Amino acid sequence: MKNKTAEQKLFGNTCVNNHRLMIGGCVASELAKQYGTPLYVFDIDYAAGVARAYADILKREYPSSTVCYASKAFCCTAIYKMLSPLGLGADVVSGGELYTALKGGMDPAKIYFHGNNKTESEIQFALESGVGCFVVDSARELELIEKHATRVQNVLVRVNPGVEAHTHRFIQTTTPDSKFGFSIADGTAESVILSVEKHKNIHFAGIACHIGSQIFEQQSFEIAIDKMTDFIVRLNSLGVNVEMIDLGGGFGVHYIAEDKPLTPEQYMTNSAKYLLKAVNERNITPPHLIVEPGRSIVGEAGITLYSVGAIKTIKSLKTYAAVDGGMFDNPRVSLYDAQYTAVVADKADEKGTHEYSIAGKCCESGDILIDGITLPELHSGDVLAVFTTGAYHYSMASNYNRNAVPPVVAVKNGQSAYMVKPQTYEDIARNDVIPEFLEVKQ
Repeated sequence: MKNKTAEQKLFGNTCVNNHRLMIGGCVASELAKQYGTPLYVFDIDYAAGVARAYADILKREYPSSTVCYASKAFCCTAIYKMLSPLGLGADVVSGGELYTALKGGMDPAKIYFHGNNKTESEIQFALESGVGCFVVDSARELELIEKHATRVQNVLVRVNPGVEAHTHRFIQTTTPDSKFGFSIADGTAESVILSVEKHKNIHFAGIACHIGSQIFEQQSFEIAIDKMTDFIVRLNSLGVNVEMIDLGGGFGVHYIAEDKPLTPEQYMTNSAKYLLKAVNERNITPPHLIVEPGRSIVGEAGITLYSVGAIKTIKSLKTYAAVDGGMFDNPRVSLYDAQYTAVVADKADEKGTHEYSIAGKCCESGDILIDGITLPELHSGDVLAVFTTGAYHYSMASNYNRNAVPPVVAVKNGQSAYMVKPQTYEDIARNDVIPEFLEVKQ
C-alpha cells in the first residue's frame, strides 16, 4: 500500500512521497546530490500539458487563432523543441531570443518579434530569418523595416488601450505613461497606423496590446477587448482592415497560498467568447486572435533547489538561513517584492516549527529570497526547494558577484538531463580581455 503522502500534491506537478519532494518522478534531494546546487529543475510534462491546454482550448473556442509562447519567461533551445510540435508560435523580444528560437526548431513564419527599441541589426537579422510578423512599437522601426525589407513584411502595431490591470506597478504595461505602445486615447495609434500605407514593403496586419503580468482576474482582459474592438471599428471607418488582434498574455500563476490564478480553460474560454461577442455586437469581421502565455506555461513547471549554509540567529529579532543562491538566480524579490514559498526537500510534509528569513549569498543586505517562512528546524546541508521558479528566473539570472548562473535540469518520468549546462569560472571570465596599453605602475 502506498504511503498517503504519495498523493499529496503541492505546486505545479510536485508531490510528496514518503516525506520527500518529488518532481517529474524524481526525488528533489537526489537531483541536488547528482547535479549540485543551486539548481533549476524543470518538469517537461507539466509545461507541455499547460501549453497543449492553451492551444486546444483556444482552437475549440476560437478556431482562427495562434498561441505564441512568450520567450522572455524562459528561453533555451529545448523549450522551442518542446513547444513547436504542439503548434505554438513564439513571441521574441531580442536578436538573442530569435536566434535561440530558430536554433530550437521554431518555424520563423510563426515568430512574432516584439520590443520597444529593436536595433537595426536585430531588424536585419529578423528580416533575413523570415519572421512572420513584427510588432511595431516606434515610428523609427517602420523606417528601418522599410529600409531593409526585400519583400512585403507583415506588421502589427502595438497600441496602448489604457487598461490598468491589478498587478505590480512595474509589470503594468498600458498605463498612460508606459514606454510600450501608441496611445489609442490621444490619437497617436491611429496616426501611426495610417502612416504605414506610405511604406511599400510593409503590410499593416493588425493591432497588439499587453496589459501586464501576473493577472488573476478576467475583467481587465474584457475591458481591453472592448477598447481594442472599439478601435477596430474606428479603423474600419477610415478604410483600414484589421486582420489580426494580439491580446498579449499576463495570465497569473501560483506563487503563494493566497494566489488564486485562473486555469487555462477559464482564461481562454472567457476571452475567446468575450471577443466573439464583442465583434458580433460591433458588426466587424472576427480577426485572427493571438495570445502570448509565457509565465503560465513554465512558471509552476520549475523549482529551484538550494543547499542551506550558515544559520545565524539575532536574538529577539530573527534567524537567517543562508543558501548558496540569491538575487543572482532570482532577482524578482528585489525587483518586484515577489513572494515565494518553500519546503525542506526531505521533510516536505513536516510541520514547520521555526521561523526563518532565507538569505542569499550576494554581498547585498537586500538579498533576501523569503523574508519570514515557517519550516522544520534547518541544519547546514539541508536542501531547500523554492516553488514556481520556471519563469523569469533563469531568463533574468546574472553573474553578479561573479556567481555562476545555475544550470537547468529537465525531468520527466523519473529521468533527468541538462537543458542548460552549468557555467564554469572559465565561462564567466571567457570574454575578459586585458588591453595591451594597460600598465600597472609599481
